[in-house]
Amino acid sequence: MTFILFVLIFGIVVISHEFGHFIVAKVNGIHVVEFAIGMGPNLFSFQKGDTKYSLKLLPIGGACMFEGEDGLNTAEGEETEGSFNKANVWARIGTVVAGPFFNFILGGIIALIMVGMMNIALPVVNVQENSAAYDAGLQDGDIITELNGDRIYLFEEISLFNQVNAGREVTITYERDGQEYETTLTPRYDEEYGSHLIGIYCAEYAQPHGLDRIKHAWYQVRFSAIQTYKSLQMLIQGQVSREDVSGPVGIAVNVIGKNYDAAKEYGVTAVVGTMLNITLLLTINLGILNLLPVPALDGGRLVFLLLEVLRGKPLPPEKEGMVHFAGFVLLMGLMVFVFFNDLMNIFSF
Repeated sequence: MTFILFVLIFGIVVISHEFGHFIVAKVNGIHVVEFAIGMGPNLFSFQKGDTKYSLKLLPIGGACMFEGEDGLNTAEGEETEGSFNKANVWARIGTVVAGPFFNFILGGIIALIMVGMMNIALPVVNVQENSAAYDAGLQDGDIITELNGDRIYLFEEISLFNQVNAGREVTITYERDGQEYETTLTPRYDEEYGSHLIGIYCAEYAQPHGLDRIKHAWYQVRFSAIQTYKSLQMLIQGQVSREDVSGPVGIAVNVIGKNYDAAKEYGVTAVVGTMLNITLLLTINLGILNLLPVPALDGGRLVFLLLEVLRGKPLPPEKEGMVHFAGFVLLMGLMVFVFFNDLMNIFSF
């Protein structure tokens, strides 16, 4: 079941991303040489029109390959009118951005489904006695609205902030009886949990109705984006250890598998909601990471296209292709490292 869910979730996320590239390229007359889902050897493929559609062995990643991209996929070395490089620069920018954009669209759809079937944890708190929050004057029923000036809409945002904050002093803005207050506290280290705690827990859950579903769906997408950003920040700052980094294998076993086992005890609705939540985080994560200015990623290609806009002419495609190829090699090396890291975490080598 874990494998089935993994293939399904990754398939949905990857297909949405590659379909974004595909449909915008087609609209702009760019020749899509191959639309591939997965990596490695072909399981099967078929040709329709001038595009080859492929399903590959490894259920991770995908590709939408254009004629002339990086100087490749050209007929006898000559680019036709459908070549990627002969398209208008803004058409190429739209094609590149469309992949991450469709990930965000998928995230919005998933979030709408989630808020229609699940209770949402609101930032209304109960306070533990003799805790940092209790001593700072917080009371049961207070609504947390800001942490260090950052707006809060969901209780999960408080938990994430507390994890990233790592015990540092925090200024909390909250509402009580319609009035706004502010207090400052320092989370206390708890031996049992092994982390610094404010001393609050969620006191109110709600299932949005009507137009409130759109608002709360946006909150869910926003939270997934914040999670991705904060995770990158923690990684850069060295707050994340090797054990905390996961690739596809780690996601399958430690995220999908364990969450499925925990949720199945509460029925089908809990399982569906949990898997939707994981899919939401992964699609937003993929959309944001692909926009990073790294060679071989969409963000790296976008940098070259924006330079073309500023220069008024493109950089030589062969040179750009070399940069992206070098980035691709580094990404493959990173994938190998993450794969073995997953195995070490799973088997505790």
